[in-house]
Amino acid sequence: MRDSILILNGPNLNLLGTRQPEVYGRETLNDIEAHCTQVGDGFGIGIDFRQSNHEGELVDWIHEARGKHAAIIINPGAYSHTSVAILDALLSVDLPTVEVHLSNIHKREEFRQHSYVSRAAQGVICGFGSLGYILALQAQAAEIKSKKQQAMA
Repeated sequence: MRDSILILNGPNLNLLGTRQPEVYGRETLNDIEAHCTQVGDGFGIGIDFRQSNHEGELVDWIHEARGKHAAIIINPGAYSHTSVAILDALLSVDLPTVEVHLSNIHKREEFRQHSYVSRAAQGVICGFGSLGYILALQAQAAEIKSKKQQAMA
């Protein structure tokens, strides 16, 4: 069975390419998904790429990931700064998680500089635009490979 990674995107990310392109870039979420799928194929890893503006739906998808996916990549958008529910969901599934932000949240407004989600993440990648997703995929692919090697030893 092929390993897979769940990539979740939070509120307003469906507007990428048109919403504040000076902050978030001109690529659309579909562009990012296509690039992630291509990179995932190169690693032999399936990509399940989703977006929702609804916190509960994101929580449900995180719960469903247990036993189905090897890892999670999440760009929680504005929920980074508000959602204990997403934090708790990530902690409950015990899957390697990387948090991604297109912009550098530490150079933004003060309220954007704190992320609840970071407490559940192995790492956080921010400020590199859509390249952050690819960097997260590389990290997760290495984690999956390492776990397989340990299991075989």
